[in-house]
Order: sequence, then structure tokens, then C-alpha cells
Amino acid sequence: MKTTEADIHFMREAIRLADESVASGGGPFGAVIVKDGELIAGASNRVTLDNDPTAHAEVNAIRQACRQLGTFDLKGSVIYTSCEPCPMCLGAIYWAGIDRIYYANTREDAAAADFADGFIYDELGKPLEERTLPIIPLLRDEALHTFRQWQEKTDKTVY
Repeated sequence: MKTTEADIHFMREAIRLADESVASGGGPFGAVIVKDGELIAGASNRVTLDNDPTAHAEVNAIRQACRQLGTFDLKGSVIYTSCEPCPMCLGAIYWAGIDRIYYANTREDAAAADFADGFIYDELGKPLEERTLPIIPLLRDEALHTFRQWQEKTDKTVY
């Protein structure tokens, strides 16, 4: 896929947001979401500012874009992020239906700056019983009915 001048422009905006975040006490990450060549949302990392471990730049940009467009479906959009997305952000990007990801810094660059999420990538590849964080199934038989209700619901919004 060929990189365009617009791609460079939007990546520079993500990097600018990351720089601005550092200057204001946030984390060194920025992201923008573009649809049809128009910047829809731009956000930075606010984990420490908001005391929210999910307030990564990509997640914040997704939330902002969804509010702006009035939808949970961001198909047809592109995200530019100042760093390769962590596992949480990557999951959110997939769930949002974003078409393409451009990133600047790599996960190795992030690790060198003390933002190591390689252990999460490693954990996801392990069977549940071998993970560091105990993950314990409980009351599945009591919970399955909720999925049956969802499957039978005729007026649901599928996502």
C-alpha cells in the first residue's frame, strides 16, 4: 500500500498529540481517526491524568470518533497512532471495524521507553491455566441463558 502525503500529514498530527500529551503530564502517545479523508477524532494518552488504565490514545480516539459519527461501527476509517497499538488497543481497533492502522514507533521502541506490553502478548498465547493472572470459570450453566436470550431477540443491534 502506497503512503500518501495525507497519510504523512495525519501521522504528524498523531505525533503532535503525543508531544502535547507529554508536555501536559500525559503519556507519550497520540492517535487520530480519519474517514473519507477527514480527521474525525484525535486524542492522546490520559491514563495518569484520568486515573484510567484504559485511557490509551487509540481507545480515546475511538470513543471520540464514535460519538462524533453517532455509531459504534468505524468501517471505512483509518487510525494513525504514534506507536504500535498495545493488545488492548489492537482489540478495540478490531472491534471498532477500523480498516487500516498506521503507526510510528514500534512496540520495541515503547519497551525501550519503559512501556513494555510484550508480557501481555506472551500471556495471550498461553492456555488459561498457565497465565500469570488466574482466570477461573464460574457459573457458566447459570449464565448461558443470557446468550440464548440474545440469540432469540428479534430487535437486537448486531455488532
